[in-house]
Amino acid sequence: MADMKQYVQDVLDLVKKRDPDQEEFHNTVKEVLTTVVPLLEKNPQYKEAKILERMIEAERIITFRVPWQDDKGEIQINRGYRVQMNSAIGPYKGGLRFHPSVNLSILKFLAFEQVFKNALTGLPIGGGKGGSDFDPKGKSDNEVMHFCQSFMTELVRHIGPNVDVPAGDIGVGGREIGYLFGQYKRIRDSYDAGVLTGKGVDYWGSLARTEATGYGLLYFVKNMLDAKGIDIKGKTVVVSGSGNVATYAIEKAQTLGAKVVTCSDSNGYVYDPDGIDLDAVKEIKQVRRGRIKEYAATHPKAEYHEGCKGVWTVKCDIALPCATQSEIDLESAKALVANGVQAVGEGANMPSTLDAIAYFQQNKILFAPAKAANAGGVATSALEMAQNSERLQWTFEEVDGRLNGIMKNIYESAKKNAEAYADPDDLVAGANITAFKKVADVMMVHGLV
Repeated sequence: MADMKQYVQDVLDLVKKRDPDQEEFHNTVKEVLTTVVPLLEKNPQYKEAKILERMIEAERIITFRVPWQDDKGEIQINRGYRVQMNSAIGPYKGGLRFHPSVNLSILKFLAFEQVFKNALTGLPIGGGKGGSDFDPKGKSDNEVMHFCQSFMTELVRHIGPNVDVPAGDIGVGGREIGYLFGQYKRIRDSYDAGVLTGKGVDYWGSLARTEATGYGLLYFVKNMLDAKGIDIKGKTVVVSGSGNVATYAIEKAQTLGAKVVTCSDSNGYVYDPDGIDLDAVKEIKQVRRGRIKEYAATHPKAEYHEGCKGVWTVKCDIALPCATQSEIDLESAKALVANGVQAVGEGANMPSTLDAIAYFQQNKILFAPAKAANAGGVATSALEMAQNSERLQWTFEEVDGRLNGIMKNIYESAKKNAEAYADPDDLVAGANITAFKKVADVMMVHGLV
């Protein structure tokens, strides 16, 4: 074991040496590799084939400029990226993020996570991620269209239904996917419906795709709770975010009988002791594209608080971080545990820091890691690809049923490998080992590529 621990440390040192400023990428590589040491000990062939050294290097990284013209006639320049991380088990698959915080470190972290998340689904998709430092917030539809058309004019060279299939992420919703697909179709002069997922239903998107990540999170969390004999009905739930993932996590939690008392955006959070009025949230965020503070103006018992971190001080049974990476730090984790939280389910990508995760595990808090718990979105994207290949559209119930089954399988696989290689309740290790083994075995079969 000591030999493999040293091997992993050597690889982590290599990552830091090559990319010293990419902290987000360092953290996700460390989170995965340190948990697979028991697997490496039983499979020394992975070390001999330098699988770890190959996994940490993207197969391809593309960066490009994105020039576009705003409504004032002024020329703007943004930077675009696509990180094609690993295609061992299928075409690169992963979202596009449009947000000022986007940089190469964040996209490499997301792409690395995506490889293993996609492997957990059991579907034939590799891992990638992309995006831009463009901020769609406050932009007109016309400006967003101009940006998306310019972005796709370059990206079109690097994607395709059997090569790389992007989807949405933060800042990229139905509006942006529509503009991106329209430009792709115009340039290629081909109706390749499977080149993007998260499309509108009228142009061969999948029913239930919008709901999939949030619904899938709750399916996973429910399986985790059920295994411990805990009923989600009647539990108080704290949710961060008010975007797609948070919205449908709230919806499914309420359907299952839980009471959700918070949601947030980048300015602050609302607490409603009566339970969040989801219709009001949808009106504010999806229709008016407003700020969550508007909720408190029409709900007398609701409180609005500036800043997002305070949401984790609200007393709850279940915490569902659905906003962004690293939103739960050690201080927030301590506040949640002190207030009696029983379970944490990650809806965003790595929303808990490594020390926060360790604190939850030390205190025996049930913990559903992101790459497993939020895999429902990409799983349903893969189902959308399957429908596009068949030129068929399945019913909402059929897609939702398949999603529920996929999330159950992900939970059971993670649980099985946690029991075999780590602590039976360590779903972080269980999920990482399950996904790593699948990708590594296929890489071995493909040879040195």
